[in-house]
Amino acid sequence: MQFRPFPIHSLWHAIACANSQRAACAVVVGCMGSTLALAQNAGLEEVVVEGKYLVNEQLDTATGLGLSRQETPQSVTILTAQRIIDQNLATVVDTVLNTVGVNSTEVDNVRNTLQARGFDIANYQIDGVPLAWSLAGDSGETIADVSIYERVEFVRGSTGLLTGQGDPSASINLVRKHATSQEFKGYAAGAVGSWDTREVSFDVANKLSPSGAIRGRLVGKYKERESYSDYFSAETNVLYGTVEADLSSSTLLRAGFSYQSDSPDAAVWGGLPGIFSDGSATDWDVETTTAPHWSAWDTTSENAFVNLQHTFVNDWELTLSYNKLSYENDTRLLYLYGDLDAATGAGLISWPYRSEGESDQDSFNFQLQGEYSLFGAEHEFVVGGLYSEQSAVAKTYTALTNSFLAVDNFYQWNGDFLQPQWSDSPTTTAQDMDTEQEGLFAATRINVSDALKVILGGRISSWQRSGQSYATVTDFGEDDVLVPYFGVLYDINDEHRVYASYTSIFNPQNAQDLNGNYLDSIEGNTFEVGLKSQFLNDRLQASLAVFRIEQDNLGQDHAIDGVVQYVPGSPGSIAQIESEGVTSEGFEIELVGQLLDGWNATVGYSYFTAEDAAGVDVNTDHPRKQFNLFTTYQLVDALPQLTLGGGINWQDETYQGGASQDAYTLIDLMARYDITENLNLQLNLKNLTDEKYYNYIAGNSQVRFGAPRNGTLSVRYLF
Repeated sequence: MQFRPFPIHSLWHAIACANSQRAACAVVVGCMGSTLALAQNAGLEEVVVEGKYLVNEQLDTATGLGLSRQETPQSVTILTAQRIIDQNLATVVDTVLNTVGVNSTEVDNVRNTLQARGFDIANYQIDGVPLAWSLAGDSGETIADVSIYERVEFVRGSTGLLTGQGDPSASINLVRKHATSQEFKGYAAGAVGSWDTREVSFDVANKLSPSGAIRGRLVGKYKERESYSDYFSAETNVLYGTVEADLSSSTLLRAGFSYQSDSPDAAVWGGLPGIFSDGSATDWDVETTTAPHWSAWDTTSENAFVNLQHTFVNDWELTLSYNKLSYENDTRLLYLYGDLDAATGAGLISWPYRSEGESDQDSFNFQLQGEYSLFGAEHEFVVGGLYSEQSAVAKTYTALTNSFLAVDNFYQWNGDFLQPQWSDSPTTTAQDMDTEQEGLFAATRINVSDALKVILGGRISSWQRSGQSYATVTDFGEDDVLVPYFGVLYDINDEHRVYASYTSIFNPQNAQDLNGNYLDSIEGNTFEVGLKSQFLNDRLQASLAVFRIEQDNLGQDHAIDGVVQYVPGSPGSIAQIESEGVTSEGFEIELVGQLLDGWNATVGYSYFTAEDAAGVDVNTDHPRKQFNLFTTYQLVDALPQLTLGGGINWQDETYQGGASQDAYTLIDLMARYDITENLNLQLNLKNLTDEKYYNYIAGNSQVRFGAPRNGTLSVRYLF
């Protein structure tokens, strides 16, 4: 793996790329400066109220060394449980849409693609165990409910040290709720909202033995709703239970199980036409849908896990984990496509589709970490390994009737399209894949001095996939790939720390050259420098990250004298040649914490450019600029029972194919009133200005609308 000089001049050029860009940066930096000045003038060094949006717990998402957010030489964001409650965030994709530097595209009612820094996010973690999405999360991963998680962690850039294979975008770690309480505590809640939304939930924890050595926790949720989209309705069921047992003073056993089911009816597959056949833009009402009444997309997930932690007499800690994740999906869908005539509403063709799919992933991992002495100083070390195997099977049914019928006039669409008669049993195996991943990593933090820390690490990874996809035989991967990690941090003083890092990740590709050999894996190398600061006795943290990502070995069609070449013996497979891929560069700014007594806030701004080797913009449906703000203020002196809050999510224009979306702003408001010490009432209003916008733009110019103005009123009883 070739190491390139750090192009710092290019990165700083990205910060000052345009007058409007500098102005936006100035607003954020200026807000930071004025806020800090206000806090200092208010004498906040005496604040004793604990902040709710900032955690300084040890994180294993990036290095495995158990470093805090400030100690990690990468851009890190953490959404706490309190912020999830305040913003009424329900799903994984909700947390993504409210995090600086990451974004999501809603393909349909189940699938969402997640992005960061110009690349898709292909992997995620649960309690630090790497897992893989299905295709765009078609088994419901991205709409998974977050009520069972304590927090959600985002590490941006290449994360191959811990996750192995993937893209140089980001890693999302979902941290489960643990059974730590030795007394009866928890909450029960209910909510009603727009589009006949109703839900009930609970979270209960207590000791299960008189001594408290065995503890349990149970979380549940039921939700039913309709939608701003015509004909749509859905039910969600969530159940999670976990038990922890202190086998001894130095050994902890944790086990648990979670279940979630989602049953959307009148589910959409694909989007609305974004342009007419004459090239003019369409202008639909937001409730317009291509779904028939009978379409459905049912998904279920089951996750069982067991975790054993043992601390040795020298304080080294060993963790052994097993994780089993199973998904099932059952779909009956209708896809409308074609050239829509603006005058008559004709031109769309229907494609009915039915499938059943399931996947199982078994993961085993270990991790050993502790401190060692060298040259008169203490240093940290971690070594870990992972083995996982995943099988995925999807089978399709044939539509015996009503296949590929024309829609006479889409303007008169009312969802009454007749459901086809399906074959009694599956007729085609759309996918039958086995994926195996192995990895062994090690990292150390060398404390050169009190101010200077160096992190060195590496991973040896193997990833193999075999099987078939739509009659195409698949058998590719790579063994013993070295994934390096390097970081250095220097404390300027007690408040400010600068860092630089080089991180990497690899992604095997199903592409062959002229000799029939598979190409090397795509490499994603991230170069990042930054500043992390803390104020007000670490109640307020600020970060600035400047990055460049270089993608190498990307396969592209091999042509000789303008003539495309084919793989020998495979006349349908175009030969590929390794080339330079996408280059992404930009920056992210974030401020999070407690500004005043009772005032919690998070604010961030991100910007990037992403171009291919020819200098052409890529992934233009990913917003280049984003601004995220959310804040709450408890009226500590005037009316402490009342907490008011609000947020702003802004992004710049996006486009794909012939469709485009101008820059738009979404404004949210919230208010919570403590009726008693244990009972509160909360109101959340989202998209207050009723902004009409696309949250999906496809290369074929299909579009989907984001949610219009809506509200939720919830009541929560704490015990």
